[in-house]
Amino acid sequence: MSPKHVMTIVLVIVALIGLESAYYQVSESNQVIITQFGDPVGSMVTAPGLHLKVPFIQQANYFDKRFLEWEGSPNQVPTKDKRFIWVDTYARWRIVDPLKFLQRLRDERGAQSRLDDILDGETRNAVARYNLIEIVRSTNRKPEEVSVESEEENAILEGIQKGRPQITHEILERASSRMANLGIELLDIRLKRINYVEQVQRDVFARMIAERQRIAELYRSQGEGEAARIRGERERELKRIQSEAYRSAEELRGKADAQATDIYAEAHNRDPDFYAFTKSLETYEKTMDPKTVFILATDSELLKYLGRSK
Repeated sequence: MSPKHVMTIVLVIVALIGLESAYYQVSESNQVIITQFGDPVGSMVTAPGLHLKVPFIQQANYFDKRFLEWEGSPNQVPTKDKRFIWVDTYARWRIVDPLKFLQRLRDERGAQSRLDDILDGETRNAVARYNLIEIVRSTNRKPEEVSVESEEENAILEGIQKGRPQITHEILERASSRMANLGIELLDIRLKRINYVEQVQRDVFARMIAERQRIAELYRSQGEGEAARIRGERERELKRIQSEAYRSAEELRGKADAQATDIYAEAHNRDPDFYAFTKSLETYEKTMDPKTVFILATDSELLKYLGRSK
């Protein structure tokens, strides 16, 4: 192959490479800034499709148009009331001005680093400005929802001025103002998780256990008092019923004895000798048996009917 043919092939290859580098493609999820020797030229390109640029001299810098995520690192932060807590946050953001973004941050890695500084700092500042109860709770609770008073319940019933949603909105506004010149729009930020540090957590759990035990003892004491009251009422009611039953029995017994006395008196008045005879027989039946020995005088009144029978 002659040198002329080799030169021709090389020129064709270079032309093909140059032609390929003269085109760049923009998708629906991308936006492009063209730079020439590192400096931006022209306006940003957002229309999907193929576009032209100067080959080898100009470069296409792609930036995502979609919502991007930021995951914060859990940080130990003190609250206004000196409670040390772990705060874990996350946020959503997007690139709204690729030119500023390129000039200030260059790429998403630089943006993530800048977001770490801004969002972590604003989160720390916000947590330090408020008491723990403001960061944990979102709304005020009604007193009717709690039946037993304790330190935990009193803390729950304590009114809050802002609450977590307003605090996160405050973080969002402050961080957004600091990102205004970075080509970034901060869409949302949330406190994903809040927890005590380990030492404080152990103390809190121990206090909660002690408080629950105190409430259990209170319920148990109230139950024992109620049980004693019920037992007392039962004993009192039992004695009242027994007393009324005894009184009724005695009244019935008295009436029966009176009727028996009347019957005995009527029988005695009709035939005194026969009444005396039958009463003596009843006495014999009740007092005499084969195992009983009587030593009586012959003129005893008890034996007068026996003597007559002889």
